[in-house]
Amino acid sequence: MGLLRIIPIKDSLPGGSMTTPNTATPTSFAAPTRQPRFNLSPELRSAVLLTGLTLLGLLVGAAGQYLLKVPAIMWGGYLVAYLAGGIPAGREALHSLFVERKLDVDLLMVVAALGAASIGQAADGAILLFLFSLSNTLQDWAMGRTKHAISALMDLNPAGATVRRDGRERWCELNDIRIGDLLVIKPGERIAADARVTLGHTAVDESPITGESLPIDKAAGAELASGTVNLNGSVEAEVIRPAGDSTLARLVALMEQAQTAKSRTETLTERWESPYATVVIVAVPLVFALLHYGFKLSIDTSWYRAMTFMVVASPCAVVISTPAVMLSAMAAAARGGVLFKSSAAMDALARVNTIAFDKTGTLTQAKMKVARVVADDEAGALALAAGLESHSEHPIAQAVVTAARAQDVSFIPVRNAQAVPGMGIEAMLDSGERAWAGNLRLMERERASLNAVQDAALRELNAEGSSTVIVGVGSRVLAVMGVADTLRPGIAEAIASLKTAGVEHQVMLTGDKMEVAQAVAAQIGLSEYRAELLPEDKLRIMGELPGPLAMVGDGVNDAPALARADLGIAVASGTDVAIESADVVLMKNDLGKLAGAVKLAKDARRTVILNLAFAFGVILIIAPLAVAGHIPLPLGVIAHEGGTVLVVFMGLRLLGHRL
Repeated sequence: MGLLRIIPIKDSLPGGSMTTPNTATPTSFAAPTRQPRFNLSPELRSAVLLTGLTLLGLLVGAAGQYLLKVPAIMWGGYLVAYLAGGIPAGREALHSLFVERKLDVDLLMVVAALGAASIGQAADGAILLFLFSLSNTLQDWAMGRTKHAISALMDLNPAGATVRRDGRERWCELNDIRIGDLLVIKPGERIAADARVTLGHTAVDESPITGESLPIDKAAGAELASGTVNLNGSVEAEVIRPAGDSTLARLVALMEQAQTAKSRTETLTERWESPYATVVIVAVPLVFALLHYGFKLSIDTSWYRAMTFMVVASPCAVVISTPAVMLSAMAAAARGGVLFKSSAAMDALARVNTIAFDKTGTLTQAKMKVARVVADDEAGALALAAGLESHSEHPIAQAVVTAARAQDVSFIPVRNAQAVPGMGIEAMLDSGERAWAGNLRLMERERASLNAVQDAALRELNAEGSSTVIVGVGSRVLAVMGVADTLRPGIAEAIASLKTAGVEHQVMLTGDKMEVAQAVAAQIGLSEYRAELLPEDKLRIMGELPGPLAMVGDGVNDAPALARADLGIAVASGTDVAIESADVVLMKNDLGKLAGAVKLAKDARRTVILNLAFAFGVILIIAPLAVAGHIPLPLGVIAHEGGTVLVVFMGLRLLGHRL
């Protein structure tokens, strides 16, 4: 309701203030500890305060009028309500009138409230102002997420980095890093700029940027993207792009473009508010003139009927019909673990025809797990692999260790363990033999070979998109292990239930390899998927899919697509950027709740349409009767407020909905 207020995004890379330390937990893919997301901006705090004062004044005035019957208390309370609720609306109305050259509902509400007071119905006017103030406050809160989304994305960039320049190491602020500088990146540090490795080997967590669930080994010549995390090796890398043109900076630009495109979408309210307000405001003096000069009624009678017309024509029931329904539906959804950030998000979900899913962290748990062990002695092979991998911090190594502990397998002790960069790890057994665990290159270095069963297993695991660990002693291969991301429990059922809820078209978008995407899609029942996508690729595909479109994701790489989609849905275990960018958050990480939320949203939308039809119907019937003198003011107020109460109760029934 009222003017759509867009909160400007003033922050941009690289000029913003960034205080995030240049560190990250090297072996954990979990999101960092989050700060509270419901901190209110000064503008929004002011709006909430004024809405509260309007309600307080209304209650005090009503108590003074109907309970205490003390005129001073009555007029004092109503005065507070009129000032607190009327001044902001009046300011917006004057802005629209003199700057944008149009009449809107803000002006109509203020004039209607004053008109009600002029004929002795100050309570009715105060109610109008409170409802209107509440609607605008909720709208401001919903729009404020744009700025928070950009801020959360920028927080991924460290404040600076250790740079080797002219043979000397120094700490440089982000803006001081230049092309050609050598970054000295230690384990656990977040990479400050796009760079190319010149010295050292490591594994990098690229999931925040690309969505790739597995850590990527990096050696000399490999490129590093800003915002990703160095996991377990110290490297030096030459800066190849300035901070303003880095991968993370491009993500910020994509976010701003996506949010702007979405905020320009014309709402139904914006389309009808100006014509409706203009018609009513112009009609009031015409009604007065017609009654007084045309029908020769007295000035008092003509004014009384004109003001009655304005009161019954004011869109009180129209104003509250949508919030009453949407707030009730949002409360019911929140009780079931689905948080809607705005009523517009609820309405958008009701119209969604296509849902695009990210894979890593959304359909899967973003948690490495040993999926398969191919060996003559599985327990013995796992014991040896765990003994070796316990000396490594690599996420795949930790998955092997976790699997051994889960099966209560005792680790085989090893000594002189040593990482082989880009290949794996090796150590000595008490027997004097050399044990090793790693990839095919390490196996070839050890002059070992696979038998037919092991070779078939390796090919099958690679086809499924799993990372493989080959375990051996000397030139003998003892086992082939597959390590892969794990699906969320019940995800196949959740996908099937969405189809029954009316969402026919579903597609998976991922930065993972094609083999991984194909395997996951087959397991969960998705027939369409796109793989090996960068964030800009996801954003482009959003425009190619049939709409209205929803996007479900959890990572930084999903943020632009979440913002650009007609509806963004994030899982609560995801990054702050994804959660801030999304319109809906699955608080319990349960995609099974999404189908119930779709059904609730469709029910809410049907109720809104019914409420609006009823509210406008009352106006169309009562307003002409008020002009004709067949509806006295008290009866007009009863019809007007009675319609308001009815649409509110229609909305409240949605509180009983269960997801």
